[in-house]
This record gives sequence, C-alpha cells and structure tokens, in this order.
Amino acid sequence: MLSQIAISTIQILASFYITIVILRFLLQLSRADFYNPISQFVVKATNPFVIPLRRIIPGMGGLDIASLVLAILLQLLTYVLLLALRGSGIPLTLLLPLALLKVLDLTVQVYFWAIIAVIVLSWIAPGSYHPAAQLLYQLTEPVMRPFRKILPNLGGLDLSPILVFLVINAINIVISHLQSMVIH
Repeated sequence: MLSQIAISTIQILASFYITIVILRFLLQLSRADFYNPISQFVVKATNPFVIPLRRIIPGMGGLDIASLVLAILLQLLTYVLLLALRGSGIPLTLLLPLALLKVLDLTVQVYFWAIIAVIVLSWIAPGSYHPAAQLLYQLTEPVMRPFRKILPNLGGLDLSPILVFLVINAINIVISHLQSMVIH
C-alpha cells in the first residue's frame, strides 16, 4: 500500500513539474510574453535546473534546448524511480524512448487543454486581458494559425479547433502505438 502511494505521488509530482518545464520550452517557442506573471512563475520554477544545464547544452536557433533535455532527463529519472519502487524489469535501454514519448505526450496534452481553455474563454470572457488568457492565446496561436488559414471565415465562428483536435487525436494514437511497440 505504501509503495502504491509513493508511486502515485511520484507520478503526479513528476508530471506536474515536467509539464512546467515543457511549458517553459513552448512559451519560448511561441514567443510568449515573458513579463507575464505566469511566465515569470514558470521561469522561476525551472531556473534552478535549466540554468546549470544551459552551461552544457546551449540554445539552438532561438530554442531553449536545455529545457527540452531537462524534461526528458526528469522523465527518465521518474521511470527509474518507479521501476525501483515497483521492482519490475523493463530494460533500461527502453527508458529513453519511453521518456521521449511521454514528453511528447505531455506536450500534446498541454496544447489540448490550452485550446480547450481558449475556447471556453472565448465564450465567457471574449477579448479578456487577464494574464492567463493572454498567455493561452500566445501559446496556442502558432498552432491554430495554420488551421485558420485552411478553413474559410464563417462569420466569427472558428472551426479550426476541430481540425487541431483531430490532429491531436491522431498524434495520441501514434504515441500510444509507439509506446506499446517499445514495451513489447
């Protein structure tokens, strides 16, 4: 029973922090406002690990590669801890591909929930200047823009999230299939 509690706690805390690290990468990728209070929280929460890692892994093309590597390393560490607690035997050589897939899965989840939030905000607080709303728009706009170009303007009705959700669903299926291939 205690090992199950420990496993669950590790999974929740690790996923939460890794998601924050991924968010740091995505906010930089989308060129979001880093003076936003939420962005500042993300930066301050991840700086203790990202800054030392940047000394070893420099940015590339304006991308914060250290954040991405940190997310993968943290996921690897999580898997090692979980394997130690469970006492199960997944070969260590499979942990890197599984960690990469999990980080990709968390990234897709960030976009899924961010787009849901943007949709809900567009109904209840259109044009909001709240820092969270602004950050969500900045994060999702680079993903939504190509789909908005594909669909015709329907007089204020934006159907591009439907196409994005179809792509997200396809990516989730591929990730799930790849995870099962790695494990088996």
